[in-house]
Amino acid sequence: MLEKIITLEDVSMVDFLGIHNSNIKEVSAAFPKSKIISRGNEIRIQGTAPEIMRITDILESLVAHYQKYGKVTNENVKVYLNGISRPAVQNAEDDADVIIYGNKGLVVKAKTANQKLLVEAAAKFDLVYAVGPAGTGKTYTAVAIAVRALKNKEVKKIIITRPAVEAGENLGFLPGDLKEKIDPYLRPIYDALDDMIAPEKLKLYLENRTIEIAPLAYMRGRTLNNAFILLDEAQNTTPMQMKMFLTRMGPSSKAIITGDKSQIDLPKNLKSGLIDSLTILKGIKGISFVELDGSDVVRHRLVKDILAAYEKSES
Repeated sequence: MLEKIITLEDVSMVDFLGIHNSNIKEVSAAFPKSKIISRGNEIRIQGTAPEIMRITDILESLVAHYQKYGKVTNENVKVYLNGISRPAVQNAEDDADVIIYGNKGLVVKAKTANQKLLVEAAAKFDLVYAVGPAGTGKTYTAVAIAVRALKNKEVKKIIITRPAVEAGENLGFLPGDLKEKIDPYLRPIYDALDDMIAPEKLKLYLENRTIEIAPLAYMRGRTLNNAFILLDEAQNTTPMQMKMFLTRMGPSSKAIITGDKSQIDLPKNLKSGLIDSLTILKGIKGISFVELDGSDVVRHRLVKDILAAYEKSES
């Protein structure tokens, strides 16, 4: 009896094997003359050469399915066992608006016309501005685009940064070291990544700095090559900070800058680097500017009305 060991990398074994290992038990039941044992991130196959090859093909197909859709169901296993290379289980979800299939099968897609424009612009241009009010999905969509690029091996790393500017609070009075003070400001980015990448894989990416999340001040002096770079909350940069960020791009890099011109937390005497750069860079080929508005709000239905009321009051 021959033996083969398959090591699964960047795969959540719980999601892949199923509840109580139901997925791997389904495969085992289809090959009663062979033995399939899962231990840690390894699957050990014992049997004849032809059966080992067949089981390997099925497991590799299931891994590819997992990497695309973020989950493997018992129904998926049955379809692959029946020899169909691609299960027709996604239906309406498998459409052109899908950016990525996230953690536990979450479908991340462009939900509005301007979000679709943002996805299209990111595919065509190396530098994209996404400017709009709160709740329009700027950050979430930008993170999804970056994760897709990493998943497709278009870039080697993702760097996400934002200025650490107090929104009516003082960082100095918050408890903890600098990281502990800054992390709450980066929480929306961690939340987005939690939706899109399996916990084990995300932990690995953060530990080996394949995904780096840091305050904007940490970008000074660096050349960011072969990376997807996101600058979030760009309205709170100063003109000097924005210039510093824009000149970090190295060869084979792409960047998305997101910001909300209505939520500037800078001191009154400081000009926003976002607004400054929108004027300075207008007309430069290779840069795309996408404007999102109230029609793109994807939060609670009241958010649109709240934004409209504030705009009316301010005007």
